[in-house]
Amino acid sequence: MRPTIFHVDMDAFFVSVEELDDPSLCGKAVVVGGRGPERGVVSAASYEARRFGVHSAMPLRTAYKLCPHAIFLPGHPERYREASGRVRTVLEAFSPVVEMASIDEAYLDMTGCLRLFGPPLAAAHKLHQRMKQEAGLNCSIGVATSRLVAKVTSDQAKPNGILWVLPGQEAAFLAPLDVRKIPGVGKVTARELYAMGVRRVGDLAALDEPFLASRFGKWGVALAGKARGVDAGGWFDAPIGADAGPKSISHETTFGEDTADHEQLEATLTRLCEMVGRRLRAHGLHARTLQLKLRYSDFTTLTRAHTLDHSSAVDVEMADAVVALFRANWNGSTVRLLGVAASGFNESSGQMALLDGGRAERWRQALEAADRLRDKYGGRAVGLARSLKTPIRERIHDAMPDAPPE
Repeated sequence: MRPTIFHVDMDAFFVSVEELDDPSLCGKAVVVGGRGPERGVVSAASYEARRFGVHSAMPLRTAYKLCPHAIFLPGHPERYREASGRVRTVLEAFSPVVEMASIDEAYLDMTGCLRLFGPPLAAAHKLHQRMKQEAGLNCSIGVATSRLVAKVTSDQAKPNGILWVLPGQEAAFLAPLDVRKIPGVGKVTARELYAMGVRRVGDLAALDEPFLASRFGKWGVALAGKARGVDAGGWFDAPIGADAGPKSISHETTFGEDTADHEQLEATLTRLCEMVGRRLRAHGLHARTLQLKLRYSDFTTLTRAHTLDHSSAVDVEMADAVVALFRANWNGSTVRLLGVAASGFNESSGQMALLDGGRAERWRQALEAADRLRDKYGGRAVGLARSLKTPIRERIHDAMPDAPPE
């Protein structure tokens, strides 16, 4: 039996959720991510705004110049997570094997579901209709025998469409598309391929695997498979639903105005540590290594790491270490961006040898209570006193993890 894979991609997800809450936004140019003249990037744009050249990851100020009449919204991450939960509920009614690739897209293994929902195209139409009825949202669905082709297909089906690539037609479907349509091919790889005269996926498929391996190493072998419509390379190697867990967890923020106020800088680092700690606890992880990212006004950027003597998911412990790292490396100049990353994960902290059992248990209970309040009332509902002097808010992006970030 050939696999049947669905890739479901919600259309302009953040904007669509905003429209559910405020129907007056429908049909208007809407940009989610922040206020127009602010620093920051576009998280999502309505199709009306896209007609003016606005797209995700574009600087907000650029979007404002292109479409000054657009309605710019900072976004509501708690609402997006809630809507994503409704989306997942609909998907799980169609397949027991569902993988949320991000907050607004998912893969479903529909192999063997013929008796339940009919042929692939009929099943896709049923899912399409159910999503609108129960979640109130439009989606685009790609159907194919591989995850890779299903993802490309859903993009071609946008907006609010369904596209099925028949088994055996994968290479023919991909051949006329630009190589940038292949997941994982970014600007750098595309530039190299263009320089070789490879502009279409069909051009790439015509090259033999040893040649691509000699030019791109293991990535070249994966490219050869992708050009034929095969799941290959990195994330596509794993079966649907396989979760290896995060390799690192990080948060960063760009200041609205560069600052050298040490109290604000240290408050911001503390807040970032709280955000990282919240996600660590949601994954049941403790981190041994913490990394500071510091970018000055002239864009000079440095990173410094510190290894703790024990793994931790306690906000105050991480903040103490990161702030100390900052004080040892900051030269006093104005700062544009700060970031905190955690890695070196394990599932136990090893703190019981360093803290008495009562203190460790009190910290665990306090942080669990704080996380519940944040889940219910938002990320700023509770926090360390020294983090209160920063205006940092949750960044909105399509890869918001399952655990509520900020």
